[in-house]
Parts: sequence; C-alpha cells; structure tokens
Amino acid sequence: MNMVAILIGLGPLIGWGIYPTIASKFGGKPVNQILGSTLGTLIFAIVYNQIEHLGFPHGMDLLLAILSGVGWACAQIVTFYSFTLIGSSRAMPVTTAFQLLGASLWGVVALGDWPTGMDKVVGFIALALIILGAWMTVWSEKKTTEGQGALKKAVLVLLFGEIGYWAYSAAPQAAHINGMHAFLPQAIGMVIVGIVYGVIATIKNKEQSPFTEKVTYKQIISGFFFAFAALTYLISAQPNMNGLATGFILSQTSVVLATLTGIWFLGQKKTHKEMLVTILGLVIIIGAAAITVIV
Repeated sequence: MNMVAILIGLGPLIGWGIYPTIASKFGGKPVNQILGSTLGTLIFAIVYNQIEHLGFPHGMDLLLAILSGVGWACAQIVTFYSFTLIGSSRAMPVTTAFQLLGASLWGVVALGDWPTGMDKVVGFIALALIILGAWMTVWSEKKTTEGQGALKKAVLVLLFGEIGYWAYSAAPQAAHINGMHAFLPQAIGMVIVGIVYGVIATIKNKEQSPFTEKVTYKQIISGFFFAFAALTYLISAQPNMNGLATGFILSQTSVVLATLTGIWFLGQKKTHKEMLVTILGLVIIIGAAAITVIV
C-alpha cells in the first residue's frame, strides 16, 4: 500500500471529521445547514465532474444515484436535529455506530458477507462492541432527567435516520455504477431535498426564509468539506487504491476528529472521567469497525 493511497484514504478523516463541527459553528437551524451544505456539495461535484469529464449515468442508474443523495440528505437533516439535542460530539459516535451496524447487517443479509459460522460469531461480537463504544461516548457522570430524555430522543431519531444513510450506500450498489460517476447525481438528490425542506420552512415561517438568510450560504463551506470527504472515500475504495475494506476503515477514523473538535471548539464540555470513557469508546468503535470488514 503506497503513501499516496493512504493519504487519499485519510481524506474523510479531515472532511467528515470537520464537517459537523464547522456546520455547528456556523450555526443556523437544520434547514440552513442542509440547504447550504448540499449547495456546497453540488458546486464541488460539478467542478470535479467537469475536470474529469465523467459524463452522466442514464435511466435507472441515474434515478438510483439521485435517490442515494435524497437518502443522505434526509438522514443528515435528522442528524443536524440531533445536534440541537445533545451536541455533535455526542451525536456523531452514535450515528457512526448505527451506520456501521447498518452497513455490516446489509452486507450479511444482501451481499453474503461473513459466510461461515465463525465469521458470524466474530462479526456480531464486533457489532456488540460498536454499540458498547457508542454508549461510552454519551455516558454522563451526572445524569439528569432532562439530559437523559434528550439523549433518548436523539438516539431514536438517529436510528430512524440510518434508513437514509443506508439508502445512500445501497442505491449505487444496486445500480452497479462507479461511485465517482454517482457523485454528481447524488449531489443533485441532496440539493433537491435541501430546496424542498427550505420551501416547507418558508411556508411555515413566512417572516424568515432560509433562502434569504446569510447563514445558509455560509454553510456552503461546510458542504465543501463533506464533498471532499465523500470524493476521497470513493477514490480510496477503488481496487487500485486501498480497496473497499481498508478504505472503509480509514473513513471511519473521522468520528474521532468529529467528536474531539466538537468538544474542543464548540464548548461541548465533558468531565475528566467522561473524556477518558469517550476516548476509550472511540477506540473500541474503530477497532470493532476494522473487525467487521476483516472477517
């Protein structure tokens, strides 16, 4: 494995690791965040598509790629909402854990992963460790009724959001198209959701439209970080680079940066004991993720 492949494989560490923190730092409501970041992703995807002269898929392949982007955007709206409940530093490990669980179970049920009995035993132990790691990252030394209620609500909405993230990953596989060719149609699907959500928000609140708020267009910058991560992951996962398994493991390191930057830069404070438990939980999540793609 060459150094260039590793550096590209760590692109999601930067992009997806910083994306939720930047989106939270710029502020605004989930509608501002999703509308701005999807516009940024679309701009990035158009530029890349033109540079590489990738063309455009047709027919059912195009529809599935667009639906993939729709799934991601719907899930991300839910994730942004969870940030308002428990903060990005607590929400990101939980949503990452759910995505790992979803991807692994989809691989077992639909793609025939973990074919032997021992593979399944080791794999499901790894999934249990992922759940344990996620629980450790949201553990609080001092529990309050209000805090526990917000956490339960956030976990439930993030679990629901996993449907959209699953569609984001599964739809291009169903279409059997190269991920890089799906990149622009996915971005189009994302923007469609962002615009529809913005229109609904405008109708509900006629005095303030996300289309005219400055914070929405600041969020375009956060979209560039998401798009960079998505693109470098697609490149990293190619057989002549890191391959799907290694590329996936490298991409999951983003949860560490997303969690720690949320704590350091957004004032999402933890006690010394909570910080130690959180770091151990992150290590468990990454280690268990590696196991799920090795077995």
